[in-house]
Amino acid sequence: EAAPLARSGGAGGLARWVLVELQGEVEPRQSGGLAGSLLGDLHYTREGVPVLVVGHHILYGKVVQLEKPFAVLVKRGASEPGPAGPHAGYAVTALIKTKLLFKTRPKPIITNVPKKV
Repeated sequence: EAAPLARSGGAGGLARWVLVELQGEVEPRQSGGLAGSLLGDLHYTREGVPVLVVGHHILYGKVVQLEKPFAVLVKRGASEPGPAGPHAGYAVTALIKTKLLFKTRPKPIITNVPKKV
C-alpha cells in the first residue's frame, strides 16, 4: 500500500512529494475510508532513518530513490467541446523521486514495564 505523504519546495516551483510504502493493510478504527485521516507521526533519526509512529506501534524504514520518478497530474477544466472533441489539459503539480519503505512488522511501544517482586 503506498500513499503520497509530504510536500516540500522543489526545483522549478514544483512540489516534491514522498511516497510511503507499507507492507500489509491499514484499517481505520471507524467504518469508512482513510481519506483525510491522520495515519501517524513521521520522524527521522539523526542518521536519516525514517521512523513512523502509528498508534502504539513504531515502524523503522529506509529511504529509497525511485528508478523512474512519478509526476502528480491535476486535470484542468475541460473547455467547450470543439471540432476535435472536448479539450482537457493536465498540469504537473508535483514530482515524486523518493520513497520511504517500511517493510518490517510494526513493533509495540512499551514505555513502563513494572518489575516483578
